[in-house]
Amino acid sequence: MGKVFAVGVGPGSPKYVTEIVKEILLNCDIIIGYKYTMKTIEDLIKGKEIYEITMNNQEESYQKILPQLGDRTLVIPFTGDVNFSESEVVDRLIEIFGDVEIVPGISSIQVAASRAKIPLDKSKVITMHVTTPIEDKKLELQKALIDGFSVILVPRPWPKQPDKHFMPSEIATYLRKHGFDTKKMKVHVFEAITTENETSFTGTVNDLEGKEFSDLSVMVFNQASLDSYMNYRWQWEN
Repeated sequence: MGKVFAVGVGPGSPKYVTEIVKEILLNCDIIIGYKYTMKTIEDLIKGKEIYEITMNNQEESYQKILPQLGDRTLVIPFTGDVNFSESEVVDRLIEIFGDVEIVPGISSIQVAASRAKIPLDKSKVITMHVTTPIEDKKLELQKALIDGFSVILVPRPWPKQPDKHFMPSEIATYLRKHGFDTKKMKVHVFEAITTENETSFTGTVNDLEGKEFSDLSVMVFNQASLDSYMNYRWQWEN
């Protein structure tokens, strides 16, 4: 069988597609992916055999191409980094195709952390963007905030099922109802980050209640304080 790649193509702007992913895309034969993801790489996949999928028909598309793959190269592109918030899909691709080479990309969480000037190594990264229950992740969010960490969070859009919909407004209400003083909590919300449609919100968590954001949103709870190497001069002055 031919080669199968799962690649991250960045958060939306073609400028954030890495050189190694560009090379893989230019040299592949078949592309299977979501419409928004395809838009990011449209200039790199002209003339390829393309299958545009949705959540409802992706399984059918993967099964259809499997017996037709032969010695050709298949690429499944993912928005952002293939290693973040996509594990359910990647696991299924491995079940279907066997050996899948995974190539990382730049995630929206990295860009959001940079926009908010929040160091990832001193923060907690949480995604609610999964199909499985998120009650444990809600508790993880509470604990991270109580422990004083900044949190970079991907919310969960599910407008057709309000009980599963957990976007910034719902998150703000949830935290307030669980005892957090949301009027004092600093937060950023970035939409369509890196694209020409990028917008940003900066305020308090309380301000988010009742506000609508798109499904391309990333939240940053900012609890960081500057901690430069000058606070650790004892390491070189002794």
